[in-house]
Amino acid sequence: MQTHKIAGKVMEGLEAFHGSRPAIDAQNILIVRSMSQKKFDTAKMDVVLSDLLKNIGAHEIDIFSKEGGDIIGIIDERIRANVPIQSETDVTGLHTMKDSLEAMGCDVDYVLGILDDLGIFIVSWMDKSGMGPRFVEVVVSNLE
Repeated sequence: MQTHKIAGKVMEGLEAFHGSRPAIDAQNILIVRSMSQKKFDTAKMDVVLSDLLKNIGAHEIDIFSKEGGDIIGIIDERIRANVPIQSETDVTGLHTMKDSLEAMGCDVDYVLGILDDLGIFIVSWMDKSGMGPRFVEVVVSNLE
């Protein structure tokens, strides 16, 4: 399945493949969570994630653009088909998620990309103290 291949490349690129587990593994969407074994410069994590998208052949999309909103909407539909969610789709919810994690003392970065007919969302966060692991979550969704 193409979603597994792309998620695997992302996890390998972030050295988070070992111990990774699917949160959702369905026909049109795969969400995988893990912890990275690699130490990254948190000030450059946004560049690391952007470069990772390029390395797997994906094109980075501005989350707050119309195209980004459309992709997030499709991903949201795929998630809702597998998990009951009560709230409305809200692209700014990603920013709210980031604010919440930062309020808990985490450095957070995320990126959205597209590769052929797949939407790819990667988020990574770690305690600002540098202690503990860097958490990684990747969402790969069929956009058709």
